[in-house]
Amino acid sequence: MSGGRTNDSAGDADYGTIGANYSTYRRPDPRIMSAIAHALGDSKTVVNVGAGAGSYELTSMRVTPVEPSRAMRAQRPAHLAPAIDATAENLPFADDSFDAAMTTFSVHQWGDVTAGLAEMRRVARGPVVVLTCDPDLVRDFWLHSYAPRVLEAEARRYPALSDITAVLGGDVSVERVPIPADCTDGFNEAYFARPERFLEPGARRACSAWSFVDPVTQEQYVSRLREDLDSGVWDQRYGTLRQQASWNGSLVLVSAVPQSG
Repeated sequence: MSGGRTNDSAGDADYGTIGANYSTYRRPDPRIMSAIAHALGDSKTVVNVGAGAGSYELTSMRVTPVEPSRAMRAQRPAHLAPAIDATAENLPFADDSFDAAMTTFSVHQWGDVTAGLAEMRRVARGPVVVLTCDPDLVRDFWLHSYAPRVLEAEARRYPALSDITAVLGGDVSVERVPIPADCTDGFNEAYFARPERFLEPGARRACSAWSFVDPVTQEQYVSRLREDLDSGVWDQRYGTLRQQASWNGSLVLVSAVPQSG
Protein backbone atom coordinates (compact mmCIF):
# COMPACT_ATOMS: atom_id res chain seq x y z
CA MET A 1 0.00 0.00 0.00
CA SER A 2 1.33 3.39 -0.81
CA GLY A 3 0.41 7.02 -0.73
CA GLY A 4 3.24 9.11 -2.14
CA ARG A 5 4.14 10.31 -5.63
CA THR A 6 2.02 9.44 -8.65
CA ASN A 7 3.86 6.94 -10.86
CA ASP A 8 4.87 3.28 -10.66
CA SER A 9 6.66 4.08 -7.42
CA ALA A 10 5.26 5.52 -4.22
CA GLY A 11 6.97 7.39 -1.45
CA ASP A 12 10.52 6.11 -1.10
CA ALA A 13 9.86 2.59 -2.42
CA ASP A 14 9.60 1.38 -6.01
CA TYR A 15 6.28 -0.44 -6.13
CA GLY A 16 6.70 -0.92 -9.86
CA THR A 17 9.25 -3.56 -8.86
CA ILE A 18 8.36 -4.80 -5.38
CA GLY A 19 4.61 -4.71 -6.05
CA ALA A 20 4.73 -7.24 -8.89
CA ASN A 21 3.54 -10.18 -6.76
CA TYR A 22 2.20 -8.15 -3.87
CA SER A 23 -1.30 -9.63 -3.98
CA THR A 24 0.19 -13.15 -3.75
CA TYR A 25 2.06 -12.58 -0.50
CA ARG A 26 0.10 -9.69 1.01
CA ARG A 27 -3.40 -11.11 1.31
CA PRO A 28 -5.61 -9.48 3.97
CA ASP A 29 -5.82 -11.45 7.19
CA PRO A 30 -9.41 -11.84 8.43
CA ARG A 31 -8.47 -11.29 12.08
CA ILE A 32 -6.72 -8.04 11.30
CA MET A 33 -9.67 -7.16 9.06
CA SER A 34 -11.99 -7.68 12.02
CA ALA A 35 -10.03 -5.17 14.13
CA ILE A 36 -10.24 -2.59 11.34
CA ALA A 37 -13.98 -3.19 10.89
CA HIS A 38 -14.54 -2.69 14.59
CA ALA A 39 -12.66 0.61 14.50
CA LEU A 40 -14.69 1.83 11.51
CA GLY A 41 -17.89 1.05 13.36
CA ASP A 42 -21.13 1.72 11.50
CA SER A 43 -19.52 3.88 8.80
CA LYS A 44 -21.14 3.51 5.40
CA THR A 45 -18.70 5.46 3.22
CA VAL A 46 -14.93 5.15 3.63
CA VAL A 47 -11.93 6.56 1.77
CA ASN A 48 -8.99 4.15 1.74
CA VAL A 49 -5.76 6.12 1.33
CA GLY A 50 -2.81 4.24 -0.10
CA ALA A 51 -5.25 1.49 -1.04
CA GLY A 52 -2.80 -0.67 -2.97
CA ALA A 53 -4.35 -3.87 -4.30
CA GLY A 54 -7.38 -3.49 -2.02
CA SER A 55 -6.39 -5.27 1.16
CA TYR A 56 -8.72 -4.65 4.08
CA GLU A 57 -11.42 -2.93 2.03
CA LEU A 58 -14.72 -4.01 3.56
CA THR A 59 -17.30 -4.97 0.95
CA SER A 60 -20.05 -4.07 3.44
CA MET A 61 -19.05 -0.40 3.09
CA ARG A 62 -18.85 1.89 0.07
CA VAL A 63 -15.10 2.34 -0.27
CA THR A 64 -13.39 5.00 -2.37
CA PRO A 65 -9.77 3.87 -2.85
CA VAL A 66 -6.87 6.26 -3.49
CA GLU A 67 -3.59 4.84 -4.83
CA PRO A 68 -0.78 6.64 -6.72
CA SER A 69 1.12 3.59 -7.99
CA ARG A 70 0.02 2.25 -11.38
CA ALA A 71 1.51 -1.13 -10.55
CA MET A 72 -0.61 -1.43 -7.45
CA ARG A 73 -3.79 -0.11 -9.06
CA ALA A 74 -3.42 -2.75 -11.76
CA GLN A 75 -3.54 -5.55 -9.19
CA ARG A 76 -6.91 -4.58 -7.78
CA PRO A 77 -9.47 -7.38 -8.30
CA ALA A 78 -12.50 -6.71 -10.47
CA HIS A 79 -15.00 -6.84 -7.59
CA LEU A 80 -13.38 -3.80 -5.91
CA ALA A 81 -13.80 -0.20 -7.03
CA PRO A 82 -11.03 1.17 -9.27
CA ALA A 83 -8.58 3.33 -7.36
CA ILE A 84 -8.29 7.08 -7.89
CA ASP A 85 -4.80 8.24 -8.89
CA ALA A 86 -3.99 10.71 -6.13
CA THR A 87 -1.75 11.14 -3.10
CA ALA A 88 -2.49 11.24 0.61
CA GLU A 89 -1.19 14.78 0.83
CA ASN A 90 -3.70 16.11 -1.72
CA LEU A 91 -6.97 14.19 -1.55
CA PRO A 92 -9.37 15.35 -4.29
CA PHE A 93 -12.46 15.47 -2.08
CA ALA A 94 -14.45 18.14 -0.28
CA ASP A 95 -14.45 18.48 3.51
CA ASP A 96 -16.43 15.82 5.37
CA SER A 97 -17.04 13.78 2.20
CA PHE A 98 -16.91 10.40 3.97
CA ASP A 99 -18.10 8.80 7.17
CA ALA A 100 -14.56 7.52 7.80
CA ALA A 101 -11.03 7.34 6.43
CA MET A 102 -8.61 4.44 6.65
CA THR A 103 -5.07 3.58 5.66
CA THR A 104 -3.17 0.32 6.12
CA PHE A 105 0.61 -0.16 5.97
CA SER A 106 0.90 3.10 4.06
CA VAL A 107 1.86 6.09 6.23
CA HIS A 108 5.55 5.18 6.12
CA GLN A 109 5.45 5.71 2.34
CA TRP A 110 4.11 9.25 2.41
CA GLY A 111 6.31 12.19 1.59
CA ASP A 112 4.57 14.36 4.20
CA VAL A 113 2.87 12.33 6.91
CA THR A 114 1.49 15.38 8.70
CA ALA A 115 -0.17 16.68 5.53
CA GLY A 116 -1.55 13.24 4.64
CA LEU A 117 -3.09 12.65 8.05
CA ALA A 118 -4.52 16.17 8.09
CA GLU A 119 -6.14 15.45 4.73
CA MET A 120 -7.69 12.24 6.06
CA ARG A 121 -9.07 14.16 9.05
CA ARG A 122 -10.40 16.87 6.73
CA VAL A 123 -12.39 14.55 4.46
CA ALA A 124 -13.77 12.24 7.19
CA ARG A 125 -16.70 13.14 9.43
CA GLY A 126 -16.05 10.24 11.77
CA PRO A 127 -13.18 7.89 12.58
CA VAL A 128 -9.77 7.98 10.96
CA VAL A 129 -8.22 4.52 11.24
CA VAL A 130 -4.50 3.88 10.69
CA LEU A 131 -2.93 0.41 10.65
CA THR A 132 0.80 0.88 11.11
CA CYS A 133 3.78 -0.28 13.15
CA ASP A 134 5.29 1.27 16.26
CA PRO A 135 8.88 2.14 15.32
CA ASP A 136 9.94 1.78 18.96
CA LEU A 137 9.04 -1.94 18.83
CA VAL A 138 10.24 -2.91 15.35
CA ARG A 139 13.72 -3.95 16.49
CA ASP A 140 12.31 -6.34 19.10
CA PHE A 141 11.55 -8.86 16.37
CA TRP A 142 14.04 -11.78 16.13
CA LEU A 143 14.71 -10.92 12.47
CA HIS A 144 16.80 -7.98 13.68
CA SER A 145 19.55 -10.42 14.71
CA TYR A 146 19.71 -11.76 11.14
CA ALA A 147 18.79 -8.76 8.99
CA PRO A 148 19.51 -5.67 11.09
CA ARG A 149 19.56 -3.18 8.22
CA VAL A 150 16.12 -4.34 7.07
CA LEU A 151 14.53 -3.61 10.42
CA GLU A 152 16.56 -0.44 10.86
CA ALA A 153 14.98 0.73 7.59
CA GLU A 154 11.52 -0.14 8.93
CA ALA A 155 12.09 1.63 12.23
CA ARG A 156 13.42 4.70 10.44
CA ARG A 157 10.51 4.96 8.02
CA TYR A 158 7.52 4.45 10.33
CA PRO A 159 6.33 7.70 11.94
CA ALA A 160 6.21 7.93 15.72
CA LEU A 161 2.79 7.10 17.14
CA SER A 162 2.84 10.36 19.09
CA ASP A 163 3.17 12.27 15.81
CA ILE A 164 0.20 10.42 14.30
CA THR A 165 -2.07 10.97 17.29
CA ALA A 166 -1.08 14.64 17.59
CA VAL A 167 -2.17 15.37 14.03
CA LEU A 168 -5.44 13.43 14.21
CA GLY A 169 -6.55 14.83 17.56
CA GLY A 170 -9.97 14.13 19.06
CA ASP A 171 -10.57 10.94 21.01
CA VAL A 172 -7.64 8.73 20.04
CA SER A 173 -6.95 5.10 20.87
CA VAL A 174 -3.85 3.06 20.08
CA GLU A 175 -4.18 -0.72 20.29
CA ARG A 176 -1.62 -3.41 19.61
CA VAL A 177 -2.97 -5.92 17.14
CA PRO A 178 -2.08 -9.58 17.78
CA ILE A 179 -0.38 -11.16 14.77
CA PRO A 180 -1.69 -14.69 14.08
CA ALA A 181 0.88 -17.43 13.54
CA ASP A 182 -0.75 -18.26 10.21
CA CYS A 183 -1.21 -14.62 9.19
CA THR A 184 -2.02 -14.36 5.48
CA ASP A 185 -0.68 -10.81 5.18
CA GLY A 186 3.04 -11.32 4.68
CA PHE A 187 4.66 -8.32 6.36
CA ASN A 188 7.89 -9.17 8.14
CA GLU A 189 6.43 -9.96 11.56
CA ALA A 190 3.74 -12.16 10.00
CA TYR A 191 6.46 -14.80 9.73
CA PHE A 192 7.42 -14.73 13.41
CA ALA A 193 6.72 -18.48 13.65
CA ARG A 194 7.57 -19.34 10.02
CA PRO A 195 11.17 -18.26 9.50
CA GLU A 196 11.49 -20.41 6.38
CA ARG A 197 9.34 -17.90 4.49
CA PHE A 198 12.22 -15.42 4.53
CA LEU A 199 14.13 -17.82 2.29
CA GLU A 200 11.61 -17.07 -0.47
CA PRO A 201 12.60 -14.09 -2.66
CA GLY A 202 8.95 -13.26 -3.34
CA ALA A 203 8.12 -13.04 0.35
CA ARG A 204 11.03 -10.69 0.99
CA ARG A 205 10.20 -8.60 -2.07
CA ALA A 206 6.66 -8.04 -0.77
CA CYS A 207 8.09 -6.29 2.31
CA SER A 208 9.32 -2.90 1.16
CA ALA A 209 12.02 -2.59 3.84
CA TRP A 210 14.07 -5.31 2.11
CA SER A 211 14.35 -3.08 -0.96
CA PHE A 212 16.53 -0.66 1.04
CA VAL A 213 19.25 -3.29 1.44
CA ASP A 214 21.57 -4.17 -1.43
CA PRO A 215 21.28 -7.67 -2.96
CA VAL A 216 24.68 -8.85 -1.70
CA THR A 217 23.84 -7.96 1.90
CA GLN A 218 20.40 -9.51 1.54
CA GLU A 219 21.95 -12.77 0.42
CA GLN A 220 24.32 -12.71 3.38
CA TYR A 221 21.37 -12.29 5.73
CA VAL A 222 19.43 -15.09 4.09
CA SER A 223 22.42 -17.44 4.02
CA ARG A 224 22.98 -17.03 7.74
CA LEU A 225 19.30 -17.68 8.47
CA ARG A 226 19.32 -20.74 6.23
CA GLU A 227 22.39 -22.10 8.02
CA ASP A 228 20.79 -21.62 11.43
CA LEU A 229 17.58 -23.27 10.29
CA ASP A 230 19.47 -26.24 8.86
CA SER A 231 21.60 -26.65 11.98
CA GLY A 232 18.75 -26.16 14.43
CA VAL A 233 20.27 -23.03 15.97
CA TRP A 234 17.23 -20.90 15.11
CA ASP A 235 14.91 -23.36 16.83
CA GLN A 236 17.13 -23.50 19.88
CA ARG A 237 16.83 -19.72 20.22
CA TYR A 238 13.34 -19.00 18.98
CA GLY A 239 11.60 -22.33 18.43
CA THR A 240 8.97 -21.75 21.12
CA LEU A 241 7.42 -19.19 18.77
CA ARG A 242 6.32 -22.03 16.51
CA GLN A 243 3.86 -23.12 19.21
CA GLN A 244 2.35 -19.67 19.79
CA ALA A 245 -1.05 -18.93 18.30
CA SER A 246 -0.23 -15.24 18.00
CA TRP A 247 2.40 -12.68 18.85
CA ASN A 248 2.21 -9.08 20.01
CA GLY A 249 4.77 -7.32 17.86
CA SER A 250 4.89 -3.77 16.57
CA LEU A 251 1.55 -3.86 14.69
CA VAL A 252 -0.85 -1.24 16.02
CA LEU A 253 -4.22 0.24 15.11
CA VAL A 254 -4.70 3.95 15.67
CA SER A 255 -8.29 5.21 15.71
CA ALA A 256 -9.27 8.86 16.10
CA VAL A 257 -12.81 10.18 16.41
CA PRO A 258 -13.59 13.92 16.47
CA GLN A 259 -14.65 15.23 19.83
CA SER A 260 -18.34 16.05 19.93
CA GLY A 261 -19.33 19.67 20.36
